[in-house]
Amino acid sequence: MIKSFFKHSVWLGLVGAALVLTLLIHSPAMPRARYAHAKDVAPTAPATPLHYTNLKFPPLPAIQIPKYDRYQLENGLVVYLMQDRQLPLVRGTALFRTGSRLEPANKVGLADITGTTMRTGGTLTHSADELNKLLEQRAAAIETSMGTSSGSASFDTLSKDTETVFQLFADVIQNPAFTVDKIDLAKNQLKGAIARRNDDPDDIASREFSKLIYGATSPYARTIEYSTLNAISRDDIVNFHQTYIRPDTTILGIVGDFELEPMKALVSQYFGNWQVNTPKPDLPVPTANQKQTEAAFLVDQPQLTQSNILLGHLGGKLNSPDYPALSVMNGVLNGFGGRLFNNIRSKQGLAYSVYGSWNAGYDYPGLFIAGGQTRTDTTIPFVQSLLKEIERIRTTSVTPEELAYAKESILNSFVFKFENPSQTLTRLMTYEYYDYPPSFIFDYQKQVKATKAEDVQRVANQYLQPDKILTLIVGNGKVIQPNLKDLGEKVQTIDITIPDPPKS
Repeated sequence: MIKSFFKHSVWLGLVGAALVLTLLIHSPAMPRARYAHAKDVAPTAPATPLHYTNLKFPPLPAIQIPKYDRYQLENGLVVYLMQDRQLPLVRGTALFRTGSRLEPANKVGLADITGTTMRTGGTLTHSADELNKLLEQRAAAIETSMGTSSGSASFDTLSKDTETVFQLFADVIQNPAFTVDKIDLAKNQLKGAIARRNDDPDDIASREFSKLIYGATSPYARTIEYSTLNAISRDDIVNFHQTYIRPDTTILGIVGDFELEPMKALVSQYFGNWQVNTPKPDLPVPTANQKQTEAAFLVDQPQLTQSNILLGHLGGKLNSPDYPALSVMNGVLNGFGGRLFNNIRSKQGLAYSVYGSWNAGYDYPGLFIAGGQTRTDTTIPFVQSLLKEIERIRTTSVTPEELAYAKESILNSFVFKFENPSQTLTRLMTYEYYDYPPSFIFDYQKQVKATKAEDVQRVANQYLQPDKILTLIVGNGKVIQPNLKDLGEKVQTIDITIPDPPKS
């Protein structure tokens, strides 16, 4: 028994010694002298945190445009080259003077299909499958598309594969095959989009509001239909490409890890001999005028429990001398901290989402839009509150705090517009495309800084026009309709039924 007890005591002693050793090993070292007087050391008082208004930050650095080369080939192609040696990557974009606004009214969708099948159909040299394989083997990409007022093609590649991918890029632009199977696929995808276009109330509101402002047949608002798709032939696509994809109306920009002279040689090799046989097209900018004024419209969607609301009128262009002050006005109205958010969302609790801004286009008027989503039973109070805030900014001067917040929000966002050379190059190309000066963004910056409270009220009073405001509501008409009389306007119902496909 004693022997057993002795063994047990020895074992406990060893365990205890091990625990002490472990604690000593893993405890932070403390000098002996300090340890001896640790009981005399007073604990350090925690630092009092600063209020956010006391935080000081250095001013944002001035934005610098990286060095670039701009030149023109004999065939009219404009070229921008900008080096960026941070990563072994090269990116290029070509801007084409075209767009869906130039397609015939009875063939809406022609530009979209042309932009898609330029890439998906392969080229006269490489089938679609061959092109895909060549790019996948190099982790590279080539994309093409067309929007309302322009078309584009782009490539991304590792710098070591630049010549191979650049040659493919030039081939896609100049020699697309436009295979029938890929054209049919593109048409079927668009037909699927037509069939689903009334699934999302946001999409309905945006589409129908544009039609109300610009007119249903305007190139800025018309929609692709089954009938317009069926009217598009392969010859139409080839002709559209040959008419508008040409060197004398194209701007090519390349940015990344390359040497200037070898890159200029590549551009000359693969684009210098690019010629087209068709005459240079007339490139008119279609006009845009407001078709409806001072009316209310309803898209009845009985299944909805909330209303999607848009109200507004025609906007303007970016080159308006008042655009900087209008941008500050937008900042006072819009976003977190703006009047609409603070009053309609936070104080009145009428909506989770509310917004409003005067929007501008480069070469045709944009839209002034205010709107959001609200419960069906608060539809009319929401609309009335929006109209009240529009009238308030027209007639009531903004406070110094509102002015400072709006201007700082705009000016502080500039760093995000120039985060990398690729963004900068795209901006320079866009300004040339729409005939804006390269200094446009910096002139705008200076004018925002100089904007005063009286400037904001002046432009709000001049450009926000209550007598032209249209109101569109997408929601449950049965619940909303009895109260629509409170808007003081006759309400017209919009039929969004999708026309059936033509019979073969």
